[in-house]
This record gives sequence, structure tokens and C-alpha cells, in this order.
Amino acid sequence: MPDSTERSASTTSWLTVARIGRPHGLRGEVGLELRTDDPAARLAVGAVLDTDPPAAGPLTVTATRTAQGRWYVTFDQVNDRNAAEGLRGVLLVVYADDAPSTDPESWYRHELVGLRAERVGDHVLLGTVIGLEHPPAHDLLVVREPGGTVSRVPFVRQIVPVVDVDGGRVLVDPPGGLLAETQG
Repeated sequence: MPDSTERSASTTSWLTVARIGRPHGLRGEVGLELRTDDPAARLAVGAVLDTDPPAAGPLTVTATRTAQGRWYVTFDQVNDRNAAEGLRGVLLVVYADDAPSTDPESWYRHELVGLRAERVGDHVLLGTVIGLEHPPAHDLLVVREPGGTVSRVPFVRQIVPVVDVDGGRVLVDPPGGLLAETQG
């Protein structure tokens, strides 16, 4: 396994498990924004998670709980609210071993980066996927267009109806004005 001090979450072999949210209480507990389909396994007591940025971790899970559908975690290295506040926004990551996702309707970042973005119908090259972002509303594909412009494409079925990892492409049906180079 690579040394966590020599990588960042943009390295293709790391998966984001969760983003640390705000502190909860005074003893270091934090809320999480989950990015995994199996939080019980990934966040089990005793689990050691790497972080992005690497200097924030690794962190060892000492307790977990859920309340009203939200996950809360306590780490061995975090004993008070101030330390918990210092972790806000830190990503919890695990080594992916380049494994493909097991759900046919979801993909890991490392499966998407490098795919060609082609327009639905005529397959004109719109760009290359260079990233995946997770804002609150829905995921965004980060696409570098042929001229170098970087655009964010909502990763929803209406706009990205086909993800063909084996074929090396995603099909995109962009509404007018979404991509800089398709504006007329």
C-alpha cells in the first residue's frame, strides 16, 4: 500500500469514504457526509482511515452512531470540539486497489477520469473527464474541453445517459450553454 504522505485524493487508486462535517458536542465527535455504499464496514470501530490532506491523519475510529439518518464518528486522535473543528472538510480515503465498482449504476472516480466525453447522437468529442466533484445537490463530472476550458457537467441521467467504462467514454447531452465550446 502506498505511503499516505506521498499521495493526494486525486491519485487514481484512492476512494473517498466520507467528508468530515461539523463537530457534534464537546468531545470530538463529528458528522460525516458519506461517499460510500457500505459505511458500517468502512467506518467500523478500529478502522484506520487515511485522509486528504494526508497531514490530518490517519484517523482511527473509536465509536460510530447514527441519528436521523446521519452518521457521527469519534476518532482516537480527536478529543475535543476544537480538534474536531480542525478536521472540517477533510476527506476520509481508502486505497482502492483499482477495483471497479460493484453497482452497475455507480462508478468510482478512477473509473471515470480519462474517459472521452462525447455528444449524444453524433459522438462529437466534447472533452475528457478529468475529475468528479461531490457538491450537495448532485455529483459533477469535471470535463476539460478540447480548447482547454474546464467545465462541470451535472452527473445525472438526463445529461449523462451513458457511461461506457469499457468503451472509454461517457455520452453527454448538454443543454445549451453548459459547455463553453458548444455555445453558438
